[in-house]
Amino acid sequence: MTTVALDAVDKALLSGREGEAAALAMRLLIRFAEAVEAPRFIACTRAHIDGCLYHGAVSLDFVERFVTLQGRVKIPTTLNVGSVDLIHPELFNGADDLRTAGTRLMRAHEELGCVSTFTCAPYQTIFRPFLGEQIAWAESNAIVFANSVLGARTNRYGDFIDLCCAMTGRVPDYGLHRTENRRATAIIEVNDTQSMASDALAVAVGHALGSLVGTNVAAITGLPKTLTEDDLKALGAVAASSGSVGLFHAVGLTPEAQTLDDATQGHAAPVIATFDSAALSAILDSLTTARKGAHIAAVSLGTPHFSVTEFERLMPLLAGRTFCSDIYVNTGRGVLMELERRGWDKRLANHGVTLVVDTCTYVTSIMRKLDGVVMTNSGKWAHYAPGNLNIDVIFGSLEECVSSAEKGQLVRH
Repeated sequence: MTTVALDAVDKALLSGREGEAAALAMRLLIRFAEAVEAPRFIACTRAHIDGCLYHGAVSLDFVERFVTLQGRVKIPTTLNVGSVDLIHPELFNGADDLRTAGTRLMRAHEELGCVSTFTCAPYQTIFRPFLGEQIAWAESNAIVFANSVLGARTNRYGDFIDLCCAMTGRVPDYGLHRTENRRATAIIEVNDTQSMASDALAVAVGHALGSLVGTNVAAITGLPKTLTEDDLKALGAVAASSGSVGLFHAVGLTPEAQTLDDATQGHAAPVIATFDSAALSAILDSLTTARKGAHIAAVSLGTPHFSVTEFERLMPLLAGRTFCSDIYVNTGRGVLMELERRGWDKRLANHGVTLVVDTCTYVTSIMRKLDGVVMTNSGKWAHYAPGNLNIDVIFGSLEECVSSAEKGQLVRH
């Protein structure tokens, strides 16, 4: 087992000079660093915690231990979604014991000094990291977005270890923190996609990416330069769900891949797959589990959480329409504040749209009617919801989702 070299900062944390909570976190981090064979620790400047979603007593016990020790996070620390929408608690229709425990878990993180963002898209907040910044982020889509789209550096930190990093401001020096591990070792080519909507294209490429590369780093060539940040968000989210992708390079679009040579750091890399619009359309079809003609009970948007830009796309699509199916949009508190400033929250409510914050419709009991299928424009939602909610799903573009909600039946453009 690797012996981890400790510097003066690490030793001070371990000794208890920074408090017993920090010392406990450091002891756990050392064991983790030994397991991943990291030779040392480095400083990190911000964290994002995935442990707010209640999965049983251990979820709460771990955090409460740090609260009892009067611990405080040492770096700016954002929080991922929890089990309850604390802004709209009336939306929760699950068991009372889950409501109580889930709420307590979210509040316990606040007591440690974490910021009450409760979003899976911390990159849409003021805590967005910058190129080259060493961070400790959990939540799969946030990790791949930070690494790929922003060029920050984080490994796939999971529950408990992410909080230990936040309590100490330290991360093991291994994996994607290191430049040599960020180079692309495989290439995926995309051709002839002019006929595809950009959001659907991004999801199809992301689903293929996750299925093909596992934890490896791939460079994607041929993506149109018109892809937006929200498109890249969708691509990374489904890649991290269908596989274990922590970093991808979109040549000409992401900061470490202005050229293919940049992405591979000058090394040779094989082309492992080539996709055209027909192949990518078939991949999208695989995300749909419902039979043709099924009644659409609801539409769920915003996994990862809807951005202001996505709402700007949605609002004109709603105009002049009434809807047969429920529409839910998951978003973050910061985006909700902007909707309220513009008066869009009231306009959305007038159209029957339910805004969900602090959580997501595929991880907690919120949707009122599940007597048909649910349609979504999120590859991540389509990937997880059938197992989580025991429902069938239909994947479609944003425009198709809105048109289908109006008719209560699938509409393809």
